[in-house]
Amino acid sequence: MFDHGTYVSPLSWRYGSAEMRSVWSEVHKRRLWRRIWVALAEAQAGLGLVTPAQVADLRAHADEVDVERALQIEAEIKHDLMAEVRVFAGQCPIGGGIIHLGATSMDVKDNADVLRLRDALDLLLARLCALLADLADRIEERAEQVCMGYTHLQPAEPTTVGYRLAQYGLDLLIDLEELRRVRAGLRGKGFRGATGTSASYTQLLTSAPGCPTAADLEARVMARLELEAFPVTTQTYPRKQDWLVLNALAGLAGSLYKFAFDLRVLQAQPLGEWSEPFGRQQVGSSAMPFKRNPENAETVDSLARLVAALPRVAWDNAAHSLLERTLDDSANRRLILPEAFLATEELVRRAHSILRGLVIHDEAIARNLDTYGPFAATERLLMELVKAGADRQAMHELIRQHSMAAWAAIEQGASNPVAESLAADPEVLAFLPADRVRALLDVGAYVGDAPQRARELAGMIRAAVRNRPTIPSSPPDRPPARADSG
Repeated sequence: MFDHGTYVSPLSWRYGSAEMRSVWSEVHKRRLWRRIWVALAEAQAGLGLVTPAQVADLRAHADEVDVERALQIEAEIKHDLMAEVRVFAGQCPIGGGIIHLGATSMDVKDNADVLRLRDALDLLLARLCALLADLADRIEERAEQVCMGYTHLQPAEPTTVGYRLAQYGLDLLIDLEELRRVRAGLRGKGFRGATGTSASYTQLLTSAPGCPTAADLEARVMARLELEAFPVTTQTYPRKQDWLVLNALAGLAGSLYKFAFDLRVLQAQPLGEWSEPFGRQQVGSSAMPFKRNPENAETVDSLARLVAALPRVAWDNAAHSLLERTLDDSANRRLILPEAFLATEELVRRAHSILRGLVIHDEAIARNLDTYGPFAATERLLMELVKAGADRQAMHELIRQHSMAAWAAIEQGASNPVAESLAADPEVLAFLPADRVRALLDVGAYVGDAPQRARELAGMIRAAVRNRPTIPSSPPDRPPARADSG
């Protein structure tokens, strides 16, 4: 329908997967609409309102979506759902006359949207679990590797590479729990008509045998959709649900943003401790052939900013859904729901690609640790000096003076002299021998219980993603709704 001779969203081809695009495709949406109409007709047939032949006719043509014809009709009547009704009805000579019986547009659209949200969350959760499983492996692999820690973007105390990775793992584990909570809480609108009162269905059922209620009919339809309904609704389901979903996506985007931003800092020289994978034929700059820019990490941070902005639109939709419903959410929901999922999925896919190919430069880590680590270990030296009887304030000032002189030397390109200068200071030697001073200023073991905690976090991740779902290749086509037996 479209080509690159006109505007096409980058999410239609550049970002996101074919599987996620299929979830949010026009064809899949209309198939869901038709599935809902069939489910409604089957439930009505079970209550004697329509005939089995009519239902069979609808079921036989449910997959014959004709988007082009529907758009032609919509251009004339200015109503997308009614255009689809007319196309579907025209394909069903026996059952066409009972499509959408008793329903309002949002009985179909809103329930279909929740089914799409569910499918999209399932796909995203599968990708996130795969990322977390690989992250747990990297955490364990590097749990013991000591590296320089940085606070305020300045050298601080050492940590380990695995413990740093564990921080991202914890963030993503929280996101996984929140996304699962949101997924479990998804609810549909149900089938309650124009203002949520079920008036049309109640009227339809007045002469039905057995005196069924509108709630009975709704329960039959929702069971076929394998979807629970909110207890009360207006013309739509509460738009707060969209806000909750997008908030969860924005939370995941924030975690991946931090991971990517930290990588960009660590890839920058002179740190140079980590770098994202760079292909043999990859070009980093049109002007500077030597460049190895962190393109994937920059893309993650760029798209994450977009995802972070979308919950505000959903907030407005929820807050401005006046009385029983306004239509001023409709146009933007066509954008924000698919865009949020496609962009967030791209963040996960890119971050996973970075993680799988993450280059950790051991030499640079060792160099930075040698340069800045002894400063961190002066705290340990100070503690031991005081334990040996020295005056804490006097030793603090003495170590500060040696440290400032060492900083000046480093800025001139020299190696860090602080360990040797302190090991030769008579005031220090009055309390501790030189070898002991040098040992205390070796930060190789000055990481506390970071390795143990990193491994424990890796175990928590593995427990959380155990029996993780496989990534579906297309939206799950559930089996046709069964014929009503009673």
